[in-house]
Amino acid sequence: MEHSCVRLGLTGGIGSGKSTVATLLVQLGAELIDADAISRASTAPGGSAIEAVRAAFGDEFITPDRAMDRDRMRACIFADPTARARLEAIIHPLVRTEIDRRLAALPGGVAVLDLPLLAESSAWRERCDLVWVVDCTAETQIRRVMQRNGWTRDQVQAVLAAQASREQRLAIADCVIDNEGQTLAELEQQVRAQWAQLGHRFGL
Repeated sequence: MEHSCVRLGLTGGIGSGKSTVATLLVQLGAELIDADAISRASTAPGGSAIEAVRAAFGDEFITPDRAMDRDRMRACIFADPTARARLEAIIHPLVRTEIDRRLAALPGGVAVLDLPLLAESSAWRERCDLVWVVDCTAETQIRRVMQRNGWTRDQVQAVLAAQASREQRLAIADCVIDNEGQTLAELEQQVRAQWAQLGHRFGL
């Protein structure tokens, strides 16, 4: 598939600082395409996934305002290991289609694809020209998410266990943004330096 913009895949575990790096990239002129936001929109009231979710899981998983009942779905996924795969089989193709539509509409420059499942999915990696991984230790992730979300350590560790490991993410990285003990200014300095290299590499 021909494309006129550079597709930068951005990933990192929960609490890694990925959203902060995405914001910095937008400030430098990149266009952000957030897979999570597209996914959430697909199951919001009247979203593109609603009727397929209703058909696969039943009317009780759809709220009166035609949104997916997230709490009920979360409980279902926890109780039934196959439920997540069935839900992802509905949502992921819709997200991919929407990402491709947005990419096709861009005139050029850099598109940042914020993809939480980049390490888990070769289909996502094939959509990227290069991959940036925002990295820090698991202990730092746990501390940040406990402070930010008010979660218990066990809750954060359960999410970490369900995500790709730090080693899996680092294995796919063309560029690692170190966010362990970095101030915002130091993080921004790293992003600017890598952005300049990216521009040089792709002739932007």
